Amino acid sequence: MKTELMISWRYLVTKRKEKFISLISIISILGIAIGVMALIVVLAVMTGFDKDLHDKIIGNYAHINISGYKAIDNSEYENIVKKISENPHVKNISPYVQGQVLVKDANRYFAVGLRGIDPLKEANVTKIKQYITLGSIDGLSQGGIVIGKELAAYFGLELNSEVTLYSPLGKQPKLKVVGIFNSGMYDYDLNLVFTNLKTAQDILGLPNQISAVAIKLDNSDLASKVRKDLALRLGFNYNLKTWEEANQNFFAALKLEKLTMFIILTLIILVAYFNIISTVIVLVVDKTKDIGILKALGMTSSSIKKVFTYQGIIIGALGTCLGGFGGFILCTLLKRYQFIKLPQDIYYIDRLPVAIELWPDIILIVIAAMAIVLISTIYPAAKAAQLKPVEALRYE
Repeated sequence: MKTELMISWRYLVTKRKEKFISLISIISILGIAIGVMALIVVLAVMTGFDKDLHDKIIGNYAHINISGYKAIDNSEYENIVKKISENPHVKNISPYVQGQVLVKDANRYFAVGLRGIDPLKEANVTKIKQYITLGSIDGLSQGGIVIGKELAAYFGLELNSEVTLYSPLGKQPKLKVVGIFNSGMYDYDLNLVFTNLKTAQDILGLPNQISAVAIKLDNSDLASKVRKDLALRLGFNYNLKTWEEANQNFFAALKLEKLTMFIILTLIILVAYFNIISTVIVLVVDKTKDIGILKALGMTSSSIKKVFTYQGIIIGALGTCLGGFGGFILCTLLKRYQFIKLPQDIYYIDRLPVAIELWPDIILIVIAAMAIVLISTIYPAAKAAQLKPVEALRYE
């Protein structure tokens, strides 16, 4: 151990009359630890929200949707499939019909989005089949309807219940509930219902036509790249929208919120680092005689500066490590036991999601913390190095 580091450690853990120095050192360490722990937990929760909603949105929304400026007929659909299948990243394709209808039960009405799908193809593009908690999506082939659990709760519907739909064309078909799904997204579970393709075409007045084509890729992160290629293949007669573009405002707000929380909590940590400055300054004043003796014995100003720089770094490192460990433990408990529940109609999800990412979250927090520690030691360490032996020992 270097001499400077040994002296720094001795000053921090002194057991004699300078116990007050040790006390404020402990307070500084705890202040940093709490700030770092709070920052890790908040960013882990924000990252968890991002990932959880990312998975849920992809589960409900195709990676790319192709829609025309008018309804797409069968021959046109086959031409689209032929062209987009040439892209190696296109994995599955599913046609669907989309429109607005009113759901009636007793004397209550509710506007929902009606989506007509091919059950077999849709199951390969979205996770609708996995989300079914009661019944089966296969029942759509008999002209049934699949609704979300929130809509079922609103109307008090169960399997085999009968609901009436009111279409914009004035049609009033009665469909039987053959399935109830739970995607974990409140809006989807309340505002979206599924039926088979032919039934939806009849209800919305689109015989042998579809509204759009849903595409699943082998990698959702390539959606923007594949979209450009498909746009060149299809020309200007179609509107292509990726899952990111369909939800860009939401993800942009989430990203901004995460950045804002990082900045705010970093400012809280900055407050804790003022304790380091005050601790080192108090120690410099208290050790003025020691500094004079060390310089008289031949220790250079550079070495004196290192003594007090190391002291600040030790305090910061201990606080950062303690906060990092505490943050990791708390995040693990939140992730495992999920003892914090959320109102799903407000936050889209019913629990507090936590995702611990070593990079970039935790590593950036540690780097930022130690950088602030290093900066905080510059002034007091420089003042200590400027002391002259004669002035330091004048009144001793």
